[in-house]
Amino acid sequence: MTLDIRRVVTGHDAQGKARVLIDEKVKNVFSQRPGAHYSVIWSSDTLPADNDGDEDPTSRKIGTTIPGGSVFRIVSFGPGVAPRNHRTDSIDYAVVMKGEIDMDLDGEVVHLKAGDVLVQRGTIHNWINKGSEPCIIAFTLVAAKPVTVNGKTLNAQG
Repeated sequence: MTLDIRRVVTGHDAQGKARVLIDEKVKNVFSQRPGAHYSVIWSSDTLPADNDGDEDPTSRKIGTTIPGGSVFRIVSFGPGVAPRNHRTDSIDYAVVMKGEIDMDLDGEVVHLKAGDVLVQRGTIHNWINKGSEPCIIAFTLVAAKPVTVNGKTLNAQG
């Protein structure tokens, strides 16, 4: 499975004029578990992000989240994707671009389809694709403090 995503990144020339720095089909497609493929489109190590320079951060290894930063990735969850119950120390903004998928939150399941948006606030979750087509989701993960409930810290896991 591949992700057919065009990535266009803008910046500035030496005179400060806006220009396109990158216009390409994404090449950095990875898989961490059977049935799921992803590409990091862009990331920042700091918040607010630094828009100076021309360095492409996707040339280095990027984890699920970056403490104090942000990650923008596209993920394809194939039918029967292997489970990964996890929590991140981030607030995640997600847009389902194609297909359908279930998100399991400690046993509460919500069904999402193309056009749906999700704000994930440090909750433990798992993605389940029971359909026959891949589901493609765009995620922006912004660093956040770990969730605390009744004095107990719910750290990132999985």
